[in-house]
Amino acid sequence: MDEAARLQLQRYLRESQKITILTGAGMSTESGIPDFRSPGGIWEDEETMIAMSLSYWQEYPELFWPKFKRIFMNEEHLQAQPNAGHFALARLEEMGKEVTVLTQNVDGLHQLAGSTHVLEMHGGIRQAVCPVCQSRYNLDYVLAEEVPRCSYVSMKGAVCDTVLQADVVLFEQEVRHLPEALRAVRTCDLMLVLGTSLTVYPVADLPRYVIKERTKLVIVNLDETEEDHRADLVIHDKVGKVLAETVQ
Repeated sequence: MDEAARLQLQRYLRESQKITILTGAGMSTESGIPDFRSPGGIWEDEETMIAMSLSYWQEYPELFWPKFKRIFMNEEHLQAQPNAGHFALARLEEMGKEVTVLTQNVDGLHQLAGSTHVLEMHGGIRQAVCPVCQSRYNLDYVLAEEVPRCSYVSMKGAVCDTVLQADVVLFEQEVRHLPEALRAVRTCDLMLVLGTSLTVYPVADLPRYVIKERTKLVIVNLDETEEDHRADLVIHDKVGKVLAETVQ
């Protein structure tokens, strides 16, 4: 990132009060979590995509969980820690900014870094839910058994015992929090798009709802995106590096 871009981004941050931030895989790669959609990523395997679909979980719930854990609850995910970029975004809140984080990531690293208003558009790996009684379970409970089941006991003493559903958005499911995300984009005075190629819809459409007359749009990503031409500032660099150098 050159000095002119750093100063411009700092000015935008200083002059803004309500900031909406959209983050993608590039936000977490610096924490050691791979980008599933990059060349060689797991989503190039059609069988894996099928196994991570709602219909597969509904038909084969006991087969789903070992596959899900191999992908999302492996050592890379479970030992990952927030990087400088995550902490920089949390720092914006400490500075008194009104920050809303819209994330496509399911790792929960924004919350671990201290961000308090995070909308997980694709859900998160740190919880699971019973599809029958809606009881919720934390990560430790899910990891304790290869196939986690609901342990809720009814008034009659019957154990639910239903195979839990991962609290993530599977293929064939709709993204979450879209109306709230749209409001956050339409009402902010600065939108930061960080580490996303903007190719997964409908989340990829969100920057198009920025009201240009009052809102600055900044895109930080290693590669070009289809929305670069809309942005007031584009920086092709690592997200963590840019934020660490900019947020003082």
